[in-house]
Amino acid sequence: MIKTLIVDDSATVRQTVGQILGKASGIDVIGAVQDPLFALKRMEKDWPDVIVLDVEMPRMDGLTFLKKIMNERPTPVVMCSTLTESGSTTSIRALSLGAIEVVAKPKMNLKDGLNDSAQILINAVRAASKANMKLIANHTGRSAVVKPQPKKTADVILPAANLSANVVTGNRIIAIGTSTGGTQALEAVLTRLPRSVPGIAVVQHMPEKFTRAFADRLNSICEINVKEAETNDVMRSGQALIAPGGRHLLIQRQGSRLVAYIKDGPPVSRHRPSVDVLFRSVATAVGKNALGVIMTGMGDDGALGLKEMHDQGAYTMAQNKETCVVFGMPSVAISKGAVDSVDSLDTIAQKIAEYGQ
Repeated sequence: MIKTLIVDDSATVRQTVGQILGKASGIDVIGAVQDPLFALKRMEKDWPDVIVLDVEMPRMDGLTFLKKIMNERPTPVVMCSTLTESGSTTSIRALSLGAIEVVAKPKMNLKDGLNDSAQILINAVRAASKANMKLIANHTGRSAVVKPQPKKTADVILPAANLSANVVTGNRIIAIGTSTGGTQALEAVLTRLPRSVPGIAVVQHMPEKFTRAFADRLNSICEINVKEAETNDVMRSGQALIAPGGRHLLIQRQGSRLVAYIKDGPPVSRHRPSVDVLFRSVATAVGKNALGVIMTGMGDDGALGLKEMHDQGAYTMAQNKETCVVFGMPSVAISKGAVDSVDSLDTIAQKIAEYGQ
């Protein structure tokens, strides 16, 4: 059982989130309190496995509490933040401080909005419970099996590449897919890249409206340019495009150029944006002149798409277990024979920096 503590000053949120998590198999809600000071008293009696934490609260805000927890006893934290510009910016800051996941909390109609996102919240708590907190602590200073559900594949977005075509194109690009723990992993990689690096397309599982704040933060600390992807953005050297939350990112060919295409559609491999969709589009449009990287995350999104890139002749990498917060997505990709090399974050950054030279 995953012992979970809810910390939020809204009684509606505490009640609704408590009911959602309380009904989920493998999760035990041990308390729901209105601010971090009450939480600290509660935690003296029974330390939780996962904390669901609000950002803005009286007496002590979520970031201050998060810093305290990460300094004293690193514990998986899921941030529950409003869909506002300030809320998303603060949540991105929380992820850089060690929070594992961020779940969007609607500004209006809280109860209905949270219930609509029930499975997202449950999955976030389960993913957080599996996090390697030693890695999180260094960076910042068995749950129940989910019942299998029918899974859409990337065929709903675009057909599979002709794996016998052995496509060769004149443009080189890099495609990266990641999820739980990926915000820190991407920061570790992208901040080490020179402006000479080929164009990069990234899918990081993150709620709608949070990806722009994430891209802006990366842009402020990286030598390369980083932005939230828009349709017709050209893949160019020294720039990384981040898939917008809630929409798929594909790479398409327009004459001699490779451009981004943002597409609505159903979740693929349970995610939107989906890593599988990005990787399949790269396999189709770029073929062997691409580098594919799958990094930390729970689940299997990206494994099939990376296999298509691999089968088209692209060089493919997976982050190793030792440096993953959650060794899920890379593990599945490795098991499917989709990976040419398994590397640490340092080696991944080095290989990307050297790619195309």
